[in-house]
Amino acid sequence: MGRKAHRNPQAISPTLIAFGNQVRFYRERTGLSQDRLGERFPVSGSYIGQIETGKTRCTKDFAEQLDKEVGAQGCITRLWEDLVQNAAYPTWFDWPGIEQAAGMLQAFELSVIHGLLQTPDYATSLLGNESAVAARLGRQSILTREDPPPPVLSVLMDEGILYREVGSPEIMQGQLEHLIQVASKRLAIQFVPARVHDGLSGSFILATMEDRSEVAYVETALRGMTMAGVADVAKLSESLLSLRASAYSVRESTDLIRATIKEKWS
Repeated sequence: MGRKAHRNPQAISPTLIAFGNQVRFYRERTGLSQDRLGERFPVSGSYIGQIETGKTRCTKDFAEQLDKEVGAQGCITRLWEDLVQNAAYPTWFDWPGIEQAAGMLQAFELSVIHGLLQTPDYATSLLGNESAVAARLGRQSILTREDPPPPVLSVLMDEGILYREVGSPEIMQGQLEHLIQVASKRLAIQFVPARVHDGLSGSFILATMEDRSEVAYVETALRGMTMAGVADVAKLSESLLSLRASAYSVRESTDLIRATIKEKWS
């Protein structure tokens, strides 16, 4: 997200590893390959592999179908409830893996430019730590990769971010110019007028995975939480709809960025 540093982007939640180990155990017991099991959903074999290695989490419905396909007699479902459901981990445990596997990312940022859109100077001014900056900038490679294609990215940000100085006027000018340059059909940037709205409680992001399930990351004052609970994700989806309805259009947002550069940061 915007402010948190990723201590180790490659680290994986131990509870997701434990869940994945059991999925692998039951799959191998049936003699199914990852590809053959994936065909029964259908998802790719690589997605099954991501679950088995703890690099992503699945929904309860997906876990229940897994349970049936491998004859686990309810064990995988119970393990999902114990190890995956509503689990809260620091973001460096599993969010980078989810981000990399997602087909679509929808984000709202309340206080700073979204992490995937930050320039090196802006990120350095926020984080100050060389390794943390490198980790954040490394995450941005998902936007320029060729295989698999980059995720569709939609970022909503509070208008106040445009006027909040991070680093220096020169850094702000470079950062806002960067937002104009990276916008595309697959990367939409919109600003929400700085007034009372559904995003005032904090920043969050929804990732839509290959099986169409959704995983959310929410920032709180104490820590970041990754969650896949249906009710939580539904609430955040509603907030996104409300925020998008009140946001400036993509074109209006671009015009607002240009005006802010000229009037405040040049």
